[in-house]
Amino acid sequence: MHYGLALGDWVIYTMWGIFAFMILDFAVAFVRSFWSGSFDTTFLGYLKDILFYVVPLNLILSMTSIDPTHYTLIVLYFIGGASVILKYAADIVKRFRAPQSD
Repeated sequence: MHYGLALGDWVIYTMWGIFAFMILDFAVAFVRSFWSGSFDTTFLGYLKDILFYVVPLNLILSMTSIDPTHYTLIVLYFIGGASVILKYAADIVKRFRAPQSD
């Protein structure tokens, strides 16, 4: 098995990380709703997130051939990918926090 450290490999690893955190967020939400008996988890929010986060990142990757610097859009892709991963990590942490009672 080949695990590379080339730029193309890191692009794939970033997308794997985004989808892994999306699946982890869904699994946490599903398990918490299962144990509470509500089953309120829906796929619609995750489909919206794919449309709002993943498709623009793929669009950025598709435009790298017209980038005169050959690295600006790649850096933008990695910054966007890291921010999506951080967003989902924060959402997962938020799900484990106890609800505040007023």
